[in-house]
Amino acid sequence: MPEGHTLHRLARLHQRRFAGAPVRVLSPQGRFSEDAALVDGRVLVKSEAWGKHLWHHYESGLVVHVHLGLYGAFTEAAVPMEPPVGQVRMRMVGAEFGTDLRGPTACEVLHPPQVAAIEARLGPDPLRKDADPDKAWKRISASKTPIGALLMDQAVIAGVGNVYRAEVLFRHGIDPERPGRGLSRDEWDALWADLVALMKVGVRRGKMHVVRPEDDHGDPAYAKDRPRTYVYRRAGSQCRVCGTPVAHSVMKGRNLFWCPTCQPS
Repeated sequence: MPEGHTLHRLARLHQRRFAGAPVRVLSPQGRFSEDAALVDGRVLVKSEAWGKHLWHHYESGLVVHVHLGLYGAFTEAAVPMEPPVGQVRMRMVGAEFGTDLRGPTACEVLHPPQVAAIEARLGPDPLRKDADPDKAWKRISASKTPIGALLMDQAVIAGVGNVYRAEVLFRHGIDPERPGRGLSRDEWDALWADLVALMKVGVRRGKMHVVRPEDDHGDPAYAKDRPRTYVYRRAGSQCRVCGTPVAHSVMKGRNLFWCPTCQPS
């Protein structure tokens, strides 16, 4: 599933290419046709993201809400666009560029109170300027739940997924099974600051870069087109820092990776 940096990168792209002008909004697939008609031809005022949610704000006050889920993806093209291929849920066409959305979990038109209700259920997003890390800390510091699960809970922190969860815990030497209330405030402040920095890199580059230069010794077995990591999807491989085999388990239905030596219990 795309993590928060992907949605923020999309929001910035759509802001740059579509905002401030009328946008044609269509549903070649048909499943979004009625909602598309509500915003078709309207001026897109703003595109933004909160965690894994993408918002397109139109001049009418209506908002298109997109959640990519596991399979959703946007594809971009210059105008004039080719005829739609496959199940295109939403097509947006601006003056110079267009984009097709396929396979999202959610693609719907909402009113502002509905948007506010969704945002109220989300934790702070490290990539938003209005994020309040204290809100997440209050929940984490009072919880017996493992920090590895809390970081994946979108109601605690919005936008962090499996990769950033595994990597930021490794970078700070924290066992993913440690209860949230077992973290010190200094540890939390360092985790948050690192998430902000790492996710900003993801927005800027379009890929996750989490390995410090001094630890980048190469891994020929790791596919070149995948983001380089310390532990994520490296079960059984040697830790880049200490050489211990990377461990793997499942936590709340999601694969979990860590180094037993660098992240002691």
